Amino acid sequence: MSKLSGFPEFLPAERNVELAVLDHLARVFELHGFANIETRAVEPLETLLRKGEIDKEVYAVRRLHADESEASELALHFDLTVPFARYVVENAGHLQFPFRRYQIQKVWRGERPQAGRFREFTQADIDIVGDGSLPFHFDVEVARVMAEALAGLPIPGLSMTLQVSNRKVLEGFYLGLGIEQPTAVMQVIDKLDKLTGDKIADLLGELGLTEDQANLCLALAEIITTDTSFVQRVRDLGVEHPMLDEGLAELEAVIAGCATVEGVTVTADLRIARGLDYYTGTVFETRVAEFPALGSICSGGRYDQLASDGKRTYPGVGLSIGVSRLLSTLTTSGITASRSVPSVVLVAVNDEASRPESDAIAQQLRARGIACEVAPNAQKFGKQIRFAERRGIPFVWFVNDDGHQAKDIRTGEQASADPDAWTPPETDLRPQVTHKETTA
Repeated sequence: MSKLSGFPEFLPAERNVELAVLDHLARVFELHGFANIETRAVEPLETLLRKGEIDKEVYAVRRLHADESEASELALHFDLTVPFARYVVENAGHLQFPFRRYQIQKVWRGERPQAGRFREFTQADIDIVGDGSLPFHFDVEVARVMAEALAGLPIPGLSMTLQVSNRKVLEGFYLGLGIEQPTAVMQVIDKLDKLTGDKIADLLGELGLTEDQANLCLALAEIITTDTSFVQRVRDLGVEHPMLDEGLAELEAVIAGCATVEGVTVTADLRIARGLDYYTGTVFETRVAEFPALGSICSGGRYDQLASDGKRTYPGVGLSIGVSRLLSTLTTSGITASRSVPSVVLVAVNDEASRPESDAIAQQLRARGIACEVAPNAQKFGKQIRFAERRGIPFVWFVNDDGHQAKDIRTGEQASADPDAWTPPETDLRPQVTHKETTA
């Protein structure tokens, strides 16, 4: 039977990489006070179809034996933002605002499968949502949290750049130029990674921009800095507008707020516009230097109309990591786990009559948080050791006339051990993310 295209399944070692990444993200998010939630897999079809650009990618859900005239009323969610907005409205009376949540779940999208793009995939989102208003300092906080999360990913050899912009900078700049359709210009500028500058200039001309206006828009998009010097570079272009001033101040605060985060590059990048029109201020994208063709693996921003019940509005700011998108590329490039199984120890069995004793030793180790399993057969010790090697288990536990002994089968070292006191090295307690070339 052939595999279903677009529905990835990891082998155990690859799944251990995914688990390590998800555990890290959850740990960082919780350190910053984000509560974990999980929303249902389905939403009303009409709710999902409000985003017109996604209507061809929604998976509708209906009973197998439903009458042909019975319309599908439910569909699988294609992101975590829409169900989260509904969750906030429905549970507002039980939530403490500003409400900070993280959510790690599967989503489904009926697009054409290709490298890094799937029909079923995992996303990891964080958001901070207010009731009526949300102070800007939460934009800075969300940026810092995600920068820390990206910087600490347990994956060797990654160089990530968190690109930050602000739609107020772009819109204010365009309004200062006298452009009447700033959103349309933003949508064109957002294609700079895919089209040449000359092509972008042509598209801007089709929107009615003069050559000077188009050149200034492109000059703004060329500004990329790792510090707050972008403010003066924008000022030097000679454009003025109150919204531009507000956006520059906000973007400056985000970049300054992330200055102390190490392990990830945070840039002010005025190419970033995020084509979706519901973003109202700060916007984010994230690139991996080693995999430029991958595109953005983490994006988001500020949306002052995240949700509304008609009487109250809930603004928010957040980011979403395409976990499957990132991991699919990493695992095919050689990233793996040091072992496929969680077991640190294989307890050897002298003979079937002594299996209960081996089981008891395993329970002693498990009681102290050491994952282990008992050999499936009472074979010669050499065969039991080879079984552990094939499973990637680093230690084999023996009981003989000299008492208990633990053998590190990677080095061959064997020493006396007490099941109530022995502990393996910290790096052996759980599978470690590594590269195939460095796997022992």
